[in-house]
Amino acid sequence: MQTSVIIVMGVSGCGKSTVGQALADRLGWRFADADDFHPPENVQKMRSGQPLNDNDRAPWLDTLNRLMRQAQADQQPMVLACSALKQRYRDRLASELCALQWVHLSGSFELISQRVAARQHKYMPAALLKSQFDALEPPVDAINIAIAKTMNEIVDEIAANLR
Repeated sequence: MQTSVIIVMGVSGCGKSTVGQALADRLGWRFADADDFHPPENVQKMRSGQPLNDNDRAPWLDTLNRLMRQAQADQQPMVLACSALKQRYRDRLASELCALQWVHLSGSFELISQRVAARQHKYMPAALLKSQFDALEPPVDAINIAIAKTMNEIVDEIAANLR
């Protein structure tokens, strides 16, 4: 079965949203950013510098899973940008989905912290980056992309490796 959902994952500041949007544009697919689906209490918690816990993430992950299942039911392929740092989060996201491809954007803490320091995120403070690296369980079933490349090189590499 041909891929119909791609999840671009990684720690905050690795470029998930930018790469995800560029990939969706290249493929002519719908794009969604998981950050846009956080409930207000999660946003407030992160704004105050507190990392989310599994209980905070559970309803958010379920919402994203429903979004992707609906896209597949409607035969509308999509790219989702989502941190998906732990295997249990990826399992929850992937529940009842078929034709799903993971793309893991990776880079050093130093490179990503420079990027985070240079940007303004709507609620994710740079102070939470270490907790993201600490929580990351790198996936074994993903297209792994090093982010120290140009955007076109990254999107070309992903597109060349899609199932």
